[in-house]
Amino acid sequence: MEDIKAYPKYTKDMVKTHKVLIPNMAPIQFGIIAEAMRDEGYNVEILSNGGPEVAQEGLKYVHNDTCYPALLVIGQFIDALKSGKYDLDHTALIITQTGGGCRASNYIHLLRKALVKAGFPQIPVASLNFSGLEKDSGFQLTLPLIRKLIAGVFYGDMLMLLANQTRPYENVKGQTDALIKVWTDKIAKQYDENRGVNKADMNTNFKGIAADFASIAVTRTPRVKVGIVGEIYVKYSPLGNNHLEDLLAAEGCEINMPGLMGFIEYCVVNTPLTISLYGGSKLEKAIYDKVLDWLTTREKMMIKVLKGYPQFHAPALFTDMMHMSDGVIGHGNKMGEGWLLTSEMMELQSAGFENIVCAQPFGCLPNHICGKGMINKIRAIYPNANITPIDYDPSATRVNQENRIKLMLSVAKERLDNGTKQPPKPIYGTIETEKAEVKA
Repeated sequence: MEDIKAYPKYTKDMVKTHKVLIPNMAPIQFGIIAEAMRDEGYNVEILSNGGPEVAQEGLKYVHNDTCYPALLVIGQFIDALKSGKYDLDHTALIITQTGGGCRASNYIHLLRKALVKAGFPQIPVASLNFSGLEKDSGFQLTLPLIRKLIAGVFYGDMLMLLANQTRPYENVKGQTDALIKVWTDKIAKQYDENRGVNKADMNTNFKGIAADFASIAVTRTPRVKVGIVGEIYVKYSPLGNNHLEDLLAAEGCEINMPGLMGFIEYCVVNTPLTISLYGGSKLEKAIYDKVLDWLTTREKMMIKVLKGYPQFHAPALFTDMMHMSDGVIGHGNKMGEGWLLTSEMMELQSAGFENIVCAQPFGCLPNHICGKGMINKIRAIYPNANITPIDYDPSATRVNQENRIKLMLSVAKERLDNGTKQPPKPIYGTIETEKAEVKA
């Protein structure tokens, strides 16, 4: 048995001497997160290397039955280290750990073993987690950093949401993406000045972001609306989903991708849910409930600002969305994305995004159950639901994936042209309740 203590750890002294490489997942959110880390003294770089060579590197050092996101992340790291761009004696890697039953909690151990096999035994790996794993890591989540990270996710989610609702309709191509850069730079400057993280600053920024996007000249024409859900990495990462957003944009679609904060809130609420279902510390439950309340307060501010602009769609509050799947899937089902995935699909249906791509790694059992396995139940409530699950795996061909997506889009375009789309009906009860109402 290998001694995991023998692997090099990221120490506090390395903050000043090492560059930390970050795998890219959610480009907008991670861009702001990187700025928050730089502001706290970390020298970080978000990786942009991609292509089939990344997956091939991953296949060399990770078993092909391992979760596809792990294979890609490890492949991206090793491909970057082999590029010659970095001083290998002063380079470190960082990876998240969920701390739950998902295999993502073990990625860090797979990565360390892969580094040794690839000839980089000196590269330390830092863990980013909120669950007490890797307690001796030199990467410390201080309160100032946590506040900047949380605010950054909210800002990133809002920028992503408004960009997706503006980009397809903009009169001058490129204005939307230019505005994202303006606001990312503005938030980074505020972080440098110790601003942008309290409630007042966040509310001011929310208003400024919404006003700026509303000022972009657009021509709104009927378009197919497509939601994207799934396993968190392949849902957001262009590397993981073969640039799914670009494909849908090329097909003239308006995209709706639920925000990253929803997954964070899901991770927070799962602890009190577990205690409610199976017992546990009332004090611990109260602490997590307070954290959720703290996040909800900021989420409400963002939604209130968005609702002030009728041209924009405001997402449902997380605490409301989580109950949209009541009677369809239980809250005890929380491996991987669990009940959140089902709730997100139902929230998208209620918002008019009846066409959904459910992106999932081929070997991710929780997502096959909570995503693909819930489609028929969702269709029983929303008959117009046009959902296609897409498997992402080293052996899956891009052509096959795109053909399945285009088949879904052909149905959506036919409905749009024929005007057969029916207004969706939001459901908060059980399937049995809905069926009774229909019969009545």
